[in-house]
Amino acid sequence: MAKLNMSEATVAAIREEMRRDEAVFFTGFGATWYGGILGGAKGLWEEFGDARVIEMPMTETGYFGICAGAAMHGLRPIFDIGFAEYIPYITQPLCADMAAAYYETAGKARVPIVVAAKQGVCGNLSHPRGFTSWLVHVPGLKVVTASTPRDAKGLWKAAIRDDNPVVIIEPLGLYLGEPQEIPDEDYLVPIGRADIKRRGRDLSVIAAGEMVQRALGAAEVLSGEGIEAEVVDLRTLAPLDLDTVLDSVARTGRALIVHADWKIGGYGAEIAASIAELGDGRLKTRVRRLAPPHVPPPYAPELEAAFFPAADDIALLARNMLDG
Repeated sequence: MAKLNMSEATVAAIREEMRRDEAVFFTGFGATWYGGILGGAKGLWEEFGDARVIEMPMTETGYFGICAGAAMHGLRPIFDIGFAEYIPYITQPLCADMAAAYYETAGKARVPIVVAAKQGVCGNLSHPRGFTSWLVHVPGLKVVTASTPRDAKGLWKAAIRDDNPVVIIEPLGLYLGEPQEIPDEDYLVPIGRADIKRRGRDLSVIAAGEMVQRALGAAEVLSGEGIEAEVVDLRTLAPLDLDTVLDSVARTGRALIVHADWKIGGYGAEIAASIAELGDGRLKTRVRRLAPPHVPPPYAPELEAAFFPAADDIALLARNMLDG
């Protein structure tokens, strides 16, 4: 087993899939000699050359259309748009056309394209804006995000092999974080399946991406106070694994949803509504959500860091839920 951070695990997944399938190619800003943003394509150009690792011009909408056409003709493009705040440039072809192609053609047309986009706070590369909740709203579009290097590699490989569009939201705050032992053998993390990252009895904290790690930090603090929080890592935001979420909430009786998109209209609202609609009625208190305020992300580093929920915020709200 090798110890890899999320960036390295991502490159390992892409490299293995490019070796396995010659139809896979990678394109993005700085994809060639620069090695991708934060090393997300390091070494790929040197191994696979200009034909399969392509420098993307700064014309996202048009170039995405080219890649989508390539996907419909048998290739498997990986389209690294760089940062999630650029996703609006490609929403028309991605959401209106590509996501619906399989359904509208009764399965005759498939669009095996992966869109990768980084989001969050990471020093001078901060790009906190995200539009994940827009994407989750679109039928036919799969949206995934990892909280660990191991999950990142498995989700990437599953996304590349999928026959329809998958968007991978990469958390900037974890991308160059702590390495983790990664199995040498080939493995996939199934799209559409959540994971319990920590077992607990008192409340369920439901999160994804970097918020999972912050939830785990909060759970560690709460454990010292006699409160055992269960942390549910969604891993896939669409299609959502509601069975795992509902099972967890049924055990603990409390649900706290934490996410990095704005609270108003965020995907946490869908989870909260589903718990209310489909849960078994054993809730001990109302469902709570914790997410960024409904303001444009600030530029000052201190304010930008405070924009996202922190572990202390999660722990404080969890205590309140148990008290009230």
